[in-house]
Order: sequence, then structure tokens, then C-alpha cells
Amino acid sequence: MKTLHAYLTRQVLGSLLLTVGVFTFVLLLGNVLKEILGLLVNRQVSLYTVAQALGLLIPYVLVFALPMGMLTATLLTFGRFSADNELTAVRASGISLLSLITPILVLSVLLSAVCAFVNLEFAPRCRIAYKRLIYKSAVERIDMLLQERTFIREFKPYTIYFGRVRGNEVKDVYLYEMDKSGSNLLSTTRAPRGTFAFDGTGTNKMVRLQLYEASHVHVLEGEHRPMHLGQSMIELSLQEKPSKQPGVDDLGFIDLWAKRRELEAKGIPTTPVDVQIHSQIAFSFACIAFALIGIPLGIRAHRRETSVGIAMALVMVLLYYSFLILGQSLETKPQYAPYLIVWLPNFVFQALGVVMLRRVNRGL
Repeated sequence: MKTLHAYLTRQVLGSLLLTVGVFTFVLLLGNVLKEILGLLVNRQVSLYTVAQALGLLIPYVLVFALPMGMLTATLLTFGRFSADNELTAVRASGISLLSLITPILVLSVLLSAVCAFVNLEFAPRCRIAYKRLIYKSAVERIDMLLQERTFIREFKPYTIYFGRVRGNEVKDVYLYEMDKSGSNLLSTTRAPRGTFAFDGTGTNKMVRLQLYEASHVHVLEGEHRPMHLGQSMIELSLQEKPSKQPGVDDLGFIDLWAKRRELEAKGIPTTPVDVQIHSQIAFSFACIAFALIGIPLGIRAHRRETSVGIAMALVMVLLYYSFLILGQSLETKPQYAPYLIVWLPNFVFQALGVVMLRRVNRGL
């Protein structure tokens, strides 16, 4: 029996490591394309910073990759186990299915404990550190913001365009001053050439732009009023964002409870915080739910093909996450008890898994 348990555990662990690696890579790639790639292309961050950012993102995506990997691993392993008639041989030896899968269920409990630690405390801290790293890197490399033939919008209220940038000299300079909403043009300043210098002291990153032969057009109630400026100095400020309270999605379990008590003391509805607390706890049990339903589904599928197992896993993951998304979308409507909705996939998947396991164990 120990040999059989060891064999089955090795099979599941091998598939688990492979699938978790694939899902982690795919989820990391999505974040890289969305947030990091643009900064890297514009040379606003270094490769070392990108490596740091990826390291901080791994715990965040691992929370999703582990349950998905557990589901896929059980589907693939038990699908092959059934297709190769190994399950038939085991049952002919008088070993029940429930006895056979005991180490896999223990493994799912251990993985859920890992998910709980990462999801409740480690991943939120890494996510906050990641956001701060990306913004800090972009601000510190202010010189990389001044790209030619690019509309630069980081220096509010101006949108800036340089036709050419050579060292600290620029040509064909356009400065568009916008209103606070960013939708209405207030003035346009143009100069055929200019120079710039940086001032990184203080909390604001400053660029002093010296323009030559500049002209200015002020827009007032749709009327354009041109004027000649000649030589003009314009100070462009890139103000660092003040440190702000992390969003509810970025808080760990302890911080969420502190936030809940704070809102409760002020008489503010705590439903969004309640939903986040319950989502973090409920999602920590996803590995158990996926293992319970993945084992009988893999046996019933009775296939060796990897593509079938992965397709089934993706469908089950989408069904599971749809409940979480529904609960979070209703976080402002306490009458629907959204903090209970996020628990539904665990209850449904575990109940179905237990029923299907019993039926498969009886040979039905």
C-alpha cells in the first residue's frame, strides 16, 4: 500500500509542478505585458528592476496558479490511471478508491494551508511593494520620460511633444496646456528649439525647459489669441504621488480586520471589506475543492490525452471564479449577502466531489 501511495503521489506532484509552472508563467506574462513591458521599452526601468518586480508578483499569481495546478494535476493523473486500467487492477486487489486517494487529499490540505498563508498575508504585502517599486522606478528615471516623437502626459497640466531629442537639446517643441479634466485645451506653446535641465531635489522632480523663438496661443472661449514669447523658461514638475492607503484588494487579513473595525466605528458599511475577508479565506480552500472534484472527473473521463484534462480544468476554474467575481461585483449590495456567495463554489464543488467519489468507489 505504501508503494502504491508513493507512486500515485509522485505522479500527482510531477504534474502539479509542471502545471503550476505553466500557469504561473502565463499569469506573470499577462502582468508583464500590461504593466512592465511599456516601461521597459521606454527604458524607464532596468532589467534588474523587472526581475525584482517579477519576484514580487510571483506570490500574487501563485495563489491562483496552485489551485489551478492541483485541479489539472488530478485530472491528468487519474485520467491516465483509469485509462491504463491501473485503477481496475487496484480495485481487483481489494483496495478502495477512498483508501487509494488519501495521500492526495492530505496533499490538497497542505496546499490549502500554503495558499492561506500566501493569500492572507504574504501576497498582499508583495503586491503593495510591487506597485511602489514600479512607480518609484519610473519617477527616478525621469530623464527617460523625455522621448522624441511621443506625447508626454506625466507633467500635468501639460502634454509635451518633442520632434527631436539630442542630449539636452530639443527641436520642434510643443506644449499643450490642458484644464483639470484633461479634455479642454487652454493654450499652445511652440518653439523650434530649446534645452532642458533636471532638478531632482525635494519631493518634486523638476525639468527646466528653456525655449528659444517661442510663440504662444491662448484659447479663451473658443477664441485663439497668439503672442510672441521669444526666449522663455518653463518649469515642468513631476510630482510624486503621496503615499496613500492601500486599496481593500491590497490589504492582508489582519489589516482588513483593522479596516473593518475602523469603518464600523465610523458607521460606514463594511460589506466591501467583509467580501474581501471572506474571499481570501474561501479561496484558500480551493485546492481541497478542486482535488475532490478533479479525482472523480479524471476517472470518469477515462482518457490519456493531456489536452482533454487541461480543457476540463479551464472550464472548472471558470465556473469556480465566476462565483468569486459575482460576490465581489455585489459588494455594495449587502442585501444579497455577497460575502456568502464567495463560499458557494467551495460548498458546491466539495459536495459534488464527495457524491461523485462515492459513486465511483461503488463502481457506478
